[in-house]
Amino acid sequence: MKSFNFTSLFLKRTLRSLQRIYAPCRFQHAQNQTPLVVERALRSIKMDTFDTSLVRNFCIIAHVDHGRDLSWFFFLFLISKMILFLGKSTLADRLLELTGTIPKSKENRQVLDKLDVERERGITVKAAAVSMFYPYKNQTYLLNLIDTPGHVDFSTEVARSLSACQSAILLVDAAQGIQAQTVANFLLACDSFMEVIAVINKIDLKEAKVEKTIAQIESEFGLSAKNIIQISAKHGTNCGTLLEQIVEQLPPPNYSRTGLLRLFVFDSVFSPNINTTIINVAVTDGIVRSGDKVASKLSGKNYTVLETGIFMYPDRVKTDALYAGHVGYIICDTKHIQDTIVGDTFYHQGVNVEPLQTFKVPKAMVFAGFFPFDEAQYNSFEQSIERLALNDTGVRLVATSNPGEINLFLSFGKGMRVGFLGLLHMEIFSQRLESEFAQQVITTFPGVAYQCRIVGKDNIKEYGSEILTISDPLKWPDTNIIRETFEPIVDGQILTPTQFSPIIKLICDERRGNLIEEYCIDEKRTLLKYKLPLAEIVYDFFDQLKQVTSGYGTFDYEDSGYEKSNIVKMRFCINNEEIDELSLLCHAKRAQAIGKEVVIKLKENIERQQYAIKIEAKVHSTVLARQNIPAYKKDVGAKLYGGDKTRLMKLLKRQEEGKERMRTIANIQVPRDAIIAVLKRK
Repeated sequence: MKSFNFTSLFLKRTLRSLQRIYAPCRFQHAQNQTPLVVERALRSIKMDTFDTSLVRNFCIIAHVDHGRDLSWFFFLFLISKMILFLGKSTLADRLLELTGTIPKSKENRQVLDKLDVERERGITVKAAAVSMFYPYKNQTYLLNLIDTPGHVDFSTEVARSLSACQSAILLVDAAQGIQAQTVANFLLACDSFMEVIAVINKIDLKEAKVEKTIAQIESEFGLSAKNIIQISAKHGTNCGTLLEQIVEQLPPPNYSRTGLLRLFVFDSVFSPNINTTIINVAVTDGIVRSGDKVASKLSGKNYTVLETGIFMYPDRVKTDALYAGHVGYIICDTKHIQDTIVGDTFYHQGVNVEPLQTFKVPKAMVFAGFFPFDEAQYNSFEQSIERLALNDTGVRLVATSNPGEINLFLSFGKGMRVGFLGLLHMEIFSQRLESEFAQQVITTFPGVAYQCRIVGKDNIKEYGSEILTISDPLKWPDTNIIRETFEPIVDGQILTPTQFSPIIKLICDERRGNLIEEYCIDEKRTLLKYKLPLAEIVYDFFDQLKQVTSGYGTFDYEDSGYEKSNIVKMRFCINNEEIDELSLLCHAKRAQAIGKEVVIKLKENIERQQYAIKIEAKVHSTVLARQNIPAYKKDVGAKLYGGDKTRLMKLLKRQEEGKERMRTIANIQVPRDAIIAVLKRK
């Protein structure tokens, strides 16, 4: 294991502090310690001294931008001050930036968000685990936090975090109050029978409406006002009280060390440095040590545990073992990245245990084709996608055996069809491919999976079912054998200031929404419940909602099955030759607007030729939109100096016939860049 990426000063001070606080750890201190010596000392933590009564496993759940990351930064800072008696460590100096004590630096933002895409966008994408030791009332507690994303597209990360915890901190912005995703996350925690501490953040803001927010929490969640903690993560107000309440109010894990080993796999990350997978686990029963022989409940494969440890910012720390109630990691002799399945149960070989109840993985809602920019790099491209999808259960790599869903072979070369929970999820996935794996990719139009009912026994036998679920337009059956079509519907919740309700209703009506319920949260906020077609919200619905509500409107949704609809396949043709990459499925009502947009974009990106080019958008045999690119023409009348007009007409006719022959026999090659430009449309 490589030594920590700490500075020497921090390591020395940390060791001296830990020696005084953690007597069970028996650190050996000496002057002028090197990072390697300190690392070995940290490795000697005896996890058996932390029984379940001294452990708290919890997560922080919140809506996007409610200060989840910022509040935890202060927790880390507060604990570091308790540990570092001899002064400010490098870590404490960096975290003090959040309190305004030292100048800010770009390098110190979002400490727990390690991905480049998280830092660039300012949002949490991956759940992050961190272990901390907190001295309280002559005891040292082990606090295991699993931070969670706030955006609806990453709800699977929230579900995984909840599965590894016994309690949660519900963070609410004092200025914005309860938001749609706040409600959704609270219900997730309730479904898991978790203890919840409600915390109101940003009470230092002028816009803070603390009393109003307390009333909302009481009304919506039924939580007592006296148990709600008010904090300012920026200034650290009442964060110490919150730490005390985590120990006092949140329950310890109710697990047994004497039971048969069961490990719940809630995350995994492939490490190229050690060429294997780091498996994040929550120990529900028993003890796991290095050298143990374990097996997977889902795959049935056997492994040897090579290392156990916990997560201490900024890196993992090796331990002697992990005991019931602990959250940490194990490293096994896995041969392939696919060997680790999130939601799996690991147990000792040769014994029979009941698998742990896994979380429900939401199904993919948005699909798109992915292609490597360089066809020769396909193998590397495929491996990168598989590695990235390994620990993201929301990503679906479409199997080649399913009718209508196959890997793609188009003019871009070989590609893959990938499913996501939403458009932001897809954008983050693409960005991570580029930043983490140096892969340049081309993506086709994102779309949703539609259903169709086909007729004819032979057709049903060929496709394997009467009702087909298809996300790939190229596999949409012929219109003649389709009896009816269906589209995915979602149950949406829109929380908005009341004055914006009328315009939001207009937007939802335009997107074929059906208002189910409307009620007032308080005198200034309204909750609208809609049934909406998924295809109408995956593109720009979030952006439009934020724009018309001045950023105060929030939206959350969940799958509601399929409903009958008029779905058509739109084809784009150049001189009657179909461009497969641009084919898409859409509602008939949207077809003309989409077709017009695409043909105009094609015209802008295709150069003029010696012959005329006809660009058309078609549904069945009906042309919905058309653009023409005129041919280059020679002035055949330039050499004429008078005479009969019929001479000019004869030359023009001959030129026209030549252009027609050229158009007929020409092999039209649409530039790759032109298709890419169209695919990048908003």
